[in-house]
Amino acid sequence: MALLEIAANSLASALAAQEGGADRIELCAALEVGGLTPSPGLIALARDHVRIPIHVLIRPRAGDFVYNEQELATMLHDIEHCVAVGCDGVVIGVLTEDGCVDKAHCRDLAAVAGRLGVTFHRAFDNTPDVRMALEDVISIGCERVLTSGGMATASDGSVAIRALLEQAQQRIRVMPGAGIDASNVGAIRAATGAAEFHASAKRLLTSRLRASASIDLGMSGGEWRTDVEQVRAIVAALRESERSRVST
Repeated sequence: MALLEIAANSLASALAAQEGGADRIELCAALEVGGLTPSPGLIALARDHVRIPIHVLIRPRAGDFVYNEQELATMLHDIEHCVAVGCDGVVIGVLTEDGCVDKAHCRDLAAVAGRLGVTFHRAFDNTPDVRMALEDVISIGCERVLTSGGMATASDGSVAIRALLEQAQQRIRVMPGAGIDASNVGAIRAATGAAEFHASAKRLLTSRLRASASIDLGMSGGEWRTDVEQVRAIVAALRESERSRVST
């Protein structure tokens, strides 16, 4: 059975994803910049209130995935917190200056994660050779890699994702992500043969401020939040794709 992971940027989003039928949460903050590490408080509250597995994004800042020693130390401490509060996994990604997987530092992060599941995120798609990068990610001990096949969207990268799945030979799970919604998840599943999928299923809520702000403090754009109905629609599309596979 295909699984759906939802990128959730708040407790409300995580609960909406759960209500919509998601199988797993990637808990994060700041979806507008591709996701950052959520606060310790959000991680703890989500663990207390969400029943489905929670994997926490470990990304200390926006921008590239080349980190200095202070940033790497922050990531290690964040993973220690995830272990302490009982999260199910972490999502990591560190690159060298030439864009390759930083195996040494990723192994350090994975070691601190211990028994938690480790996913390598879409830093993977910034590497110059995704086939080589896949072998590097496998050598780190990651259980999963999130990828769009090196393209802007998983739809565009479907051929490459299928090739990565064939290369993986069940040594690691290859999870398509980027631009996935109810309208295309069935086609992406058929094209790639993947069994896990990642989506944000978000909508923009308007600001609740009744008075317009005279100074832009970043509050005028509203709030992105996981939409229950979008999650349900993706789940329904996945189930329909399963029935179609069985019937053929």
